[in-house]
Order: sequence, then structure tokens, then C-alpha cells
Amino acid sequence: MEFVKAHGTGNDFVVVEDLGDRYELSPGFVRAVCDRHFGLGGDGLIRIAPGTSAPFFMDYRNADGSVAEMCGNGARVVGKYLADRGYVAGAFDLETRAGVKHLELHAADEGGIDRVTVDMGAPSFARADLPMLGEGEALEESLEAGGQTVVATCLSMGNPHAVVFVDDVDAAPVTTLGPLLETHPAFPNKTNVEFVQVLDQRAVRQRTWERGVGETLACGTGACAVAVASQVRGFTGPEVAVELRGGRLSLAWSPGGTVRMTGPAREVAHGTMAGDLLAMLELTSR
Repeated sequence: MEFVKAHGTGNDFVVVEDLGDRYELSPGFVRAVCDRHFGLGGDGLIRIAPGTSAPFFMDYRNADGSVAEMCGNGARVVGKYLADRGYVAGAFDLETRAGVKHLELHAADEGGIDRVTVDMGAPSFARADLPMLGEGEALEESLEAGGQTVVATCLSMGNPHAVVFVDDVDAAPVTTLGPLLETHPAFPNKTNVEFVQVLDQRAVRQRTWERGVGETLACGTGACAVAVASQVRGFTGPEVAVELRGGRLSLAWSPGGTVRMTGPAREVAHGTMAGDLLAMLELTSR
């Protein structure tokens, strides 16, 4: 099986093309591929397959083997992969487990796609959409974890997010409080957790504890959730730059509309899987 190693603002993935829809990705296979010591290493694995509601489907799995509804950085990587190989041009629709997303491709001066804009859809504050226990919108929800109480703005971008605003994101307890909030009883399917420092009306800094992965250098859906949460809390305006540890994303959202995310996509390696990894791959009868 051939693969591409790629990343969007440091959020890295192993990408495999399966337009024949032949592969069944078991959790064990995904974990082995994403292992940074014994595998290829990545925050997740993306299988590009034929779609039913759009020409292509992004089958995204977290590094722990769990299925994820959506990955914004991964969607940009898929856009670059398909465009650079002549499957798409200009703009196209991509099917995800969170619905069909519209992608616009931006070419570099030297050729090839280097940035992608994704219409990430509209955010939802309905608890059933996260899902999240309780009543009403969780715009300023008090959550107890690790002997302390934090205030989170919780919403869905096709997957769940809990956004916590802090004074200093570098000092935020991402690796200790993050996993406690991820598995908080209020979130039956767990949640992604964003720690955010507001710089001004047009810029914020973000660190993410990603569900099923741990801290990542970037999270695209998380940046969308942060842009929405920052605006509804009155901290920023409709356009905001989100600075992540792996780079910067540009977000635009107006209440009642969809969130548009623009950022880079890079490929760093190409290769062929072999040995023990392939022994764990299952072929389907499709």
C-alpha cells in the first residue's frame, strides 16, 4: 500500500488512496500506522475513498484507532492530494462523516496547491449535536475536573468542542486538564478541548487537547470552534487569525452563516507500507 505523509499547520496524517474502496481500516491497523516509534507516525490516518453524496469521501481515524466525524486540517490535506494528482481542480465537494464540505484550492506561485479554503458548515450550540448532557446552550458552562471548576463554551463543528479561555495559553494545563475534560461525564462521546488566549479583536492563540490523540500542533475544527466561541463571547469580530503551535489559520464567521477556514497543506514524504503493518490490513469484498 502506497502512502503520503502530510500535515496542515503541523497536524500530521498518513494518507492512503483507496478509490477502489478495497480497504477496511481496523483500529489496530490505524494505531500501528500512527505509532511514532514502530509505525509511520501521525495524529491520524486518512483513507480517500469514493463518496456517495460527493465524488470523494474522507475516511478519517484518530491515532488511537477511533472514528472521527471531521478533521479540518485533514480536509485541506485531502484537497491538496486530489488536486496535485489531477483528480480535481479549482473547487470541489468532499464528503465527510459531518456532511459534505466545499473546498476551494489556492495554487502556489511555483505550482501545486499550497493553501485550501474549507467551508466547514454552521456551528451548533445544541447539546444533542455535540452530544452533551444538560439543558440549554452551553455558552458559559461550569465544569468540574481535577478538583477545579473551569468555564467552557461548548459547541459542535460536526464534532464536539469545549473552548476554555485563559490568560496565558503557554501556561495552560493542556496535558493535565485536557484529558480530564475530554472524558468528562458531560460528554458521552468525549470532546476536543481548546485552550485560548485572546490577543485582540482579530487574533487569538490556541492549544488543543484532541479527542483520541492528545495535544496536537493544530486542530482545524477546533480553530473553527474557537473563532465562533470568541465571537459569541464578545472577544473578537467576524474575522480572526488563530495562531496554533504549528502555524496560523484564517477564520471567518458571521452568526447564522457557515465557518470558512483557510490554511496551508503540505506533503512531506511518499512511500510504501510493508511488513507487519500490511499484515494488519483487511481487504473488503467491495
